[in-house]
Formats: sequence, structure tokens, C-alpha cells
Amino acid sequence: MTDVQEPLNLVPEESSSNANTNGVNGQPNGSSQNPSTTTPQDIKFDPNFTQSVLNATGPKASPRVRHVVHSLIQHIHDFARENEITVDEWMAGVEMINQAGRMSDDRRNEGQLLCDVIGLESLVDSITYQLASSATDAPTSSAILGPFWRANAPYRQMGESIVHNIPDGDHTLMHGRVTDFITGEPIEGAELDVWHTAPNGLYEQQDENQVDFNLRGRFTTGKDGVYSFYCLRPTSYPIPYDGPAGKLLQLLDRHPMRPAHIHFIVSAPNYKPIITQIFDRRDKHLKDDAVFAVKDSLVVDFLPRKGDPKADFELPYDFKLASFEGAEKHSLAGTTEESASSGAGVQYGK
Repeated sequence: MTDVQEPLNLVPEESSSNANTNGVNGQPNGSSQNPSTTTPQDIKFDPNFTQSVLNATGPKASPRVRHVVHSLIQHIHDFARENEITVDEWMAGVEMINQAGRMSDDRRNEGQLLCDVIGLESLVDSITYQLASSATDAPTSSAILGPFWRANAPYRQMGESIVHNIPDGDHTLMHGRVTDFITGEPIEGAELDVWHTAPNGLYEQQDENQVDFNLRGRFTTGKDGVYSFYCLRPTSYPIPYDGPAGKLLQLLDRHPMRPAHIHFIVSAPNYKPIITQIFDRRDKHLKDDAVFAVKDSLVVDFLPRKGDPKADFELPYDFKLASFEGAEKHSLAGTTEESASSGAGVQYGK
């Protein structure tokens, strides 16, 4: 495997003859010459190339596929031209993507982690789950899924602990209700899929010393919508540095730290599922999360708990879900039953 050279030289060095001509088509910045009046020999690249690629799309492509892929092609071609990407740099990028694919399996999604460190998943999450500004209330905010969710976590009884063979750590009772964000009524049959790291900063599939599905579990609410379980007060941790995402962070001179958080997927029949995280207010990395996932409404306070031999802290937290009908009424993007359920299906199908 050819390693990505460090640092990548994405912009060719300027020669003495053109050091001050970094404007459009080699013209000096501030030049009044109209690029459209340049002669053919002044044009560096074939001006018709990108359009020829776009024109290759066939008539059976759906309108959405045509729109999205054409936009991608246009932007990525413009990016290559603007930065004068070399073949070596392009191959380094291809190898980074290939390596992410080779490292990914049902326990780790390196491609998703690569998207996370450039903020793409957080941006897409924000685009997908925007609430109209006129709404007086809102469902629980969403946050990124992250690369370490696992399908088929075990169902556990309410009040059970997801912690196994970890005597140390800040044991916590988390409890609250799952309600309809419009009516405030409790939601029966809501499922909470929860997971977080151990005190050493590792998820169980990263750590051979943890039992399978440690610090994970699924809980289902009754008629009162109430949930409760024991977990650990989470700890901040570095995202893995052994793959392309870590390599990219090193190239960008960025730290890999994530603030302490607990992951959730909360879903219920006829309601829009929420993929989210909640963050410990005391964590110093809230302002510089390596994957840009922190939202103010998801920052919480862990409270001291007395008289409970199983926990030193407690965390009361209510989740508010939007029904498909209520979400559409309040202009929550991505709220049709088809799009919301299919989006969850993509996540659950990993």
C-alpha cells in the first residue's frame, strides 16, 4: 500500500514567473480582464470536458439521482481544477478511500469515521433534521450515529445495568420518559438503543477484555413511557488513529478527541426515530469535538445520587419524539414515513 505523503502538496509551488498571478486563468488578482475574452491558448483546461461527462447520463436516471450526481461531478471537477490536483495526489486520495473500505466491517465503519472528521455526517444530520423556526417546541435534537454502533444489541429489563465486569468508573442511573413532543403524552413501546465506551475510552468491539455487547442494550417502554437503566458516566476519548481518518487528522494537525457522550437511537411505531448523543457538561472538549457533533441542547448535567449502592450519579433525561404526522405539520425536514423509515433502515442495515 502506498502511504499518503505527509504533508500533501495540494497546490503546486509557484515559479518566479507566475508568483503573483494566482487569479482566474493565470491573471493577477484584481485584473480587470474578463476571463471570457481570453484566447484559446490562455485556457489551461478543456472548458467542455465536465459538460461532456454530465451529458453522458442516460434518460432513465431518476431526477434526484441526476441532480445529486451532476452536482457532485461539477463540484469535484471544479475542485480538481482550482487546486490543480496531480495524479499522485488523486491516487493518494483514492487509496485513503480504499483503505477505509478494507478496514470497515460490522464492528467498525472507517468510511463513516472519515466523513465524521471532515464534519460531513454532522452537516448532513443538520440538513436532514431541521425544524421550522416558527415551531414553539422541538423534538430531541439529533446527532451523528458514529462508526461503532452495532446491530442487535441485547434487550434488557428496565432498571438493569449495561455495565459488565467494570467495578471502577462512575456508575450512573439514567432515567426519564419518552413522550410525544406535541402532546407531551407518554409513548408506549418506544425502544431505546444505547451504547458508550468503557473508562479506557474503548467500545467493546475495540477491546478484547470486554465481554460481547458490554455497555450496550435495548430497552422498551411501557404505558407510562418511563425508562431507566444503569450505565457509566462517560469519558472523553480519542477516535482511532490507526486508519485513514486518523491519518487525515495528523495531516491537518488536529487532535482526535471526542467529548464524553452516550449514544442513543430512540424509535417507536408511527414516530420518527431519533439518532442522537448526550454530552457531559464538564468535558473540556465540548467546544472542539473532533467530529463536530455537539449541540447545546444535548449537553447535560450528571447529578450526585445518594442512597443507591449501584450508582454515585444520576442523569434524568426525557426524549421527545415527533410522529410522522406531527413532524410534517411542524415542517421537520425528512419527515415522511417513507423517508424517515428508510433512513433508519440504512443505519440499521450496516
